[in-house]
Order: sequence, then structure tokens, then C-alpha cells
Amino acid sequence: MRRVPPAGGDPRLAEVRVGENETFESALRRFNKKIQQSDILAEARRREHYEKPSVKRKRKEAKRKKASRQD
Repeated sequence: MRRVPPAGGDPRLAEVRVGENETFESALRRFNKKIQQSDILAEARRREHYEKPSVKRKRKEAKRKKASRQD
């Protein structure tokens, strides 16, 4: 079953409306900032290659240990 996004669009998609007197560069900067804030790029990098469940567990465990060492 496929979910239909709400009328406002998919909340995971970044959208930037360009103002009338706004330059392309400033709109691109706003778009890049919005993508970084919503973690879209990080999610795409994470899903670029399949990660086995055992590798996921090891990565999460290492992240947890590193966080506990910093405290």
C-alpha cells in the first residue's frame, strides 16, 4: 500500500521558492542550508550502499561507546 503525501507535499522534500529580485546564488545557498538541516543528504549517503544488520549493530555500538567516553 502506497502512502499519498498530504496536500502540502512530502515533508522530507526540500523546497525553496525564489523571490522576484532574488539571485540564483542566494536561492541555491538557502536550498543547500535547508537540505543540510533536514538531513536529506546524510540519509542519501547512508542509503547509498546496503549495510548488513551486523555492520549496523557494530557501528551503533561504536557510536554509543564513543559518546560515553566523551562524557
